[in-house]
Amino acid sequence: MAEEQQPPPPRRETVTGVPRGARRRPPAHTPARSEISEQTTLGATYVRALMRSQFRAALGALAALVTLIGTLPLVFAVSRDGSGPLVWVALGLLVYPVMWLIARWYVTRAERNEADFTGLVMDPADRG
Repeated sequence: MAEEQQPPPPRRETVTGVPRGARRRPPAHTPARSEISEQTTLGATYVRALMRSQFRAALGALAALVTLIGTLPLVFAVSRDGSGPLVWVALGLLVYPVMWLIARWYVTRAERNEADFTGLVMDPADRG
């Protein structure tokens, strides 16, 4: 009886290349960052959009300040008879928290605008 030959065990190989997920693929589109640094028309549009959104936030904060604090002289003029304590309460206690809230809203809005712009400008491969 002849011994049956068994097939040799499979050969083991070690792959030393770069994993597929780690390979750098060229972007499907030109990143907006290069558009801005090269000062193309599209890059200028991106920057103008950021500036417009920041300007709108500033105008909103200014309008809130003018509306809420700028009308105080009218309030004081209407209530002339007992305006002594009202003036001090309004100026000493009410104005500063209102200004702080408006400033806090503006800073939050400006940071959100910048984060949106950064998300637009960043290359998706760099976000990792």
